[in-house]
Amino acid sequence: MNSSLNEIVRQTAHRTWLPTGPWVMAQTWRDLLFAHWPVAPSIMRGLLPPSLELDTFDGEAWLGVVPFRMTDVRPRWLPAVPWLSHFAELNVRTYVKMTDQGVVKPSVYFFSLDAANPLAVQIARSFFMLPYFNAKMLLVNEGEAVHYLSQRTHRGAPAALLSASYRPTGAIYQSQPVSIDQWLTERYALYTVDRAGRPMIGEIHHLPWPLQPAQADWMLNSMAQAAGIALPDVAPLLHFARSIDVAIWPLRRIETIEQIKETST
Repeated sequence: MNSSLNEIVRQTAHRTWLPTGPWVMAQTWRDLLFAHWPVAPSIMRGLLPPSLELDTFDGEAWLGVVPFRMTDVRPRWLPAVPWLSHFAELNVRTYVKMTDQGVVKPSVYFFSLDAANPLAVQIARSFFMLPYFNAKMLLVNEGEAVHYLSQRTHRGAPAALLSASYRPTGAIYQSQPVSIDQWLTERYALYTVDRAGRPMIGEIHHLPWPLQPAQADWMLNSMAQAAGIALPDVAPLLHFARSIDVAIWPLRRIETIEQIKETST
């Protein structure tokens, strides 16, 4: 997989910036649903760490609930192992932007990431400073449809439950420049903060998303409520992707131009 992922990393025409240094981890994301709801920017800003800047599209903030499954999760030079490398995951996210190394980098901010692998949760909380939570999860494929169930079990965390079925409803396409599809999905970094509130960035790379229009049936969904957000009474914007290979770079502090100059002198 290293050779194929290295070839993917060399395909960069769709990117506005590139990570520096070698990638350190590989993942494949499968059976993924992007479900997005508009949220007032005034509400969303109040939920972000002060050091992060909210990103908006046409003046609107967006909240995403994203169920999928991870496969082939592994360090760059090691093989995947069944007990760590394959598990369901579910994240709740919004969108932020910051200037790092002199470049404005639109990115993702996670309110929560539920996962069905306690060891992966522990590693991600300790080394990537991300709000991962343990959960009991079930993902079942039935033809093109995906049936997804997640119940958070993390001690001391707000209760959160998702029960949904979703499927693609059309042909694969790639998002167009400056479209809402591109703005929501083509994001190549995450932002978090360390214990002192200083912003950190974790960069990724993959080919453009192979998106499909989607349909979803929501039986239960308290994921946004657990993050302190009330979803509006509107149908979400939905996108499906069957599979994408991802290279991941190590988490690091945001570098300002002043810091870069100090390092080079």
